[in-house]
Amino acid sequence: MWRSLASNALTLAIVVLFLAGGTVLWATQEYRNAGPLEAAICLQVESGSNMREVSEDLVAEGAISSPAIFRMGADYSEKSQLLKAGSFLVPEGSSMEEIVDLVTESGRSTCGTEVVYRVGVTRLLVEVRELNPETRAYEELARFNPVEEAVPETYEAVKARSDTQYRVVLAEGVTSWQIVQSLNALDVLDGAVEDIPAEGSLAPDSYDIAPGGQVAEVLARMSSAQARIMSEEWAAREEGLPYETPAEALIMASIVEKETSLPEERPVVASVFVNRLNRGMRLQTDPTVIYGVTEGRGVLGRGIRQSELRAENPWNTYVIDGLPITPIANPGRAAIEAALNPDETDFIFFVADGTGGHAFATNLDDHNRNVAVWRQIEAEREAAEAAAGE
Repeated sequence: MWRSLASNALTLAIVVLFLAGGTVLWATQEYRNAGPLEAAICLQVESGSNMREVSEDLVAEGAISSPAIFRMGADYSEKSQLLKAGSFLVPEGSSMEEIVDLVTESGRSTCGTEVVYRVGVTRLLVEVRELNPETRAYEELARFNPVEEAVPETYEAVKARSDTQYRVVLAEGVTSWQIVQSLNALDVLDGAVEDIPAEGSLAPDSYDIAPGGQVAEVLARMSSAQARIMSEEWAAREEGLPYETPAEALIMASIVEKETSLPEERPVVASVFVNRLNRGMRLQTDPTVIYGVTEGRGVLGRGIRQSELRAENPWNTYVIDGLPITPIANPGRAAIEAALNPDETDFIFFVADGTGGHAFATNLDDHNRNVAVWRQIEAEREAAEAAAGE
């Protein structure tokens, strides 16, 4: 009898172990297999939340099949305590394992609302956007110039959300004064700065910021980024260039940046100025004249006067030999690369061609013909504008 009972108990134990093993295997597969979510969602995880609350939200969204398995998987992988607050894009069909990784790894929101402060050459622009999970594209909610326009209610509402992300985007060719003025004007940053960083020392790029951040800290990141770029590009420079230091290369890059907005033209424009320096010719570039007038503090907003072309200052390349005393703007990496690796050409002249680009020439006769074409284009445009205004 005892042998029979022992045998039955052993059999039962084996069955229980087998079933338990099968359950674990099934749960593991459920945790790792594609989930039931049919369309991408933006999952918001509030500060102070936990995996139970997240699992309940996911069930409500139809993203997971079992909140218990979701939590057990997070516990087993030792990620339950790594939950990050933010808004996370959960793609359709995401497994529970993938979702746990999304909400515990980087902590950087991948969807939700975003405020982008664009520092441009002519103005500061604020864009309020929200990511559409289905299209994976941002949709604009508001756009305004905080210096000239009233702040829309949408902006204030988005700022009140805990998951809103903030970025400052610097356009290539902005001056250090423009950058400082714009950062000081942002209502999400503290600690207005009075001292203007050296011209050319701030890298045009996109920078994440947080409410309550310091203007000085943001400027320091921009400066570090530009120093890193210059170091990398200087190390990869072409031999035999007519400037001996990274500082001189940065000056050249700023001129290239202001002369053309077309990426494919930057190395060609750089070659023109390199050829001029090598021949002992003056650079004679209008952006340096403009900087001599404004010193980077705002936009000239009109044509250059003859008296300004003749004015003696350390930036006017119609008067001085060689490079200006400082950069005339903050160039981006592409302009720096062009200055340090220009195309090999014989061009020494260029002028606008009416398409947004330039016509290049190797001699004065061809250049004069190109100038005549441009003057004709200008005259036709002025006539058309006058006719339209009548």
